[in-house]
Amino acid sequence: MEIVRTNVKHMISGVMWKTVSEACNLACDYCYYSRCNGRPDNIKRIEDDVLEKFIREYMALKKRVVPFAWQGGEPLLAGIDFFKKVVQLQATYAPNNTVISNSIQTNGTLIDKEWATFFKKYNFLVGVSLDGPEEINDAKRITGSGKGSFKSIMKGIQYLRDANVDFNILTVLHEGNILKAKELMNFYKDESFSYVQFIPCMDFQSQDPSQPGKYLITPQQYGDFLCEAFDIWYNNGVPEISVRFFDNMLAIYLHQQAEACIHQKTCPKNIVFEQNGDAYPCDFFIDEQYKLGNIKHDSLESIINNERMDQFLARKPSLPTQCESCEFLHLCHGGCPRNRISENNEIGVEYFCESFKRVYRYAHERMLELATTIKRCKVTEVKEAGNQLPGRNENCLCGSGKKFKKCCDPLLRSI
Repeated sequence: MEIVRTNVKHMISGVMWKTVSEACNLACDYCYYSRCNGRPDNIKRIEDDVLEKFIREYMALKKRVVPFAWQGGEPLLAGIDFFKKVVQLQATYAPNNTVISNSIQTNGTLIDKEWATFFKKYNFLVGVSLDGPEEINDAKRITGSGKGSFKSIMKGIQYLRDANVDFNILTVLHEGNILKAKELMNFYKDESFSYVQFIPCMDFQSQDPSQPGKYLITPQQYGDFLCEAFDIWYNNGVPEISVRFFDNMLAIYLHQQAEACIHQKTCPKNIVFEQNGDAYPCDFFIDEQYKLGNIKHDSLESIINNERMDQFLARKPSLPTQCESCEFLHLCHGGCPRNRISENNEIGVEYFCESFKRVYRYAHERMLELATTIKRCKVTEVKEAGNQLPGRNENCLCGSGKKFKKCCDPLLRSI
């Protein structure tokens, strides 16, 4: 095999394709991206030659673990034959010992037995958008003719379950469910949804990054929602459901890196591709001033190395003064740069700053307790497996940076 030498300044973490651009069969009035009102005409897919060029170059640059994310609009409108071509090209160009991962975010209404079987065969992780019980979901997530989508979504979810496909639930928080944290959490429990994430409802378009980063819910409402949801999630120190926001908080208490970009120190080095091949550093910044190139005629390496990528990545670490001395900086790192854009395109603090502070204070003691329990279990497992523990003056195995005697060693002695 030919050895590919590259001059990539910073390798990307992953890629996301807007598979059919804005085409979608739902007309959710809060959508920050699609503007077709649930009536997609002339659905355009990624061209075959563009898809192959991208996969070939991506596989040559990204080693070992190669993640792909597929979104829309509604990506299933591309058709199952398109995704069969995707996995065939991935297999063709993957070097030996490559782990390929595919995730797809769908409204769930088009999932049938064939789709579910395909997702299982190729180990797709499926995200399904669902805003809660029927009366809540169908107030916003409707077809172009105004029909609710709940029954179709739940039918699609059943196909996923029948095929044993890994899936999670994405719920948009808006004025219709932001006061119903308990009802939502009970709904997830009743439906045995094990993995859930919340997205606050945006009041701006990703194609216009000059708009203020405002939302249809207030910081007070979001903070109250998170606190109420946390009480249920915590479950007396034995969480039974994965909620992405709380999982990311807990990861930091366990001295790990948060997985969600909003909780990370810098924005991840991702590339978002529009259906036509245009490349951007984030799907909140789909605008000419942030365009990195087009994979149809530019190399992936040149797109990654575009100076606009460096300029974008510098946004999050450029913190407002108020953030620099904040006691919770290690948890949110200033939040999302898109949410710092205020009136007149000025930069301020994250729109949900007060929401985060509220839940961070509210959850702190219980997060400490939960993290301590987890660390105690892990260090006990290491000891009982007969593995060597660090010396008392060596760094603790939990990653805290503290000496073992000042960190997890006392947890062994307290058993």
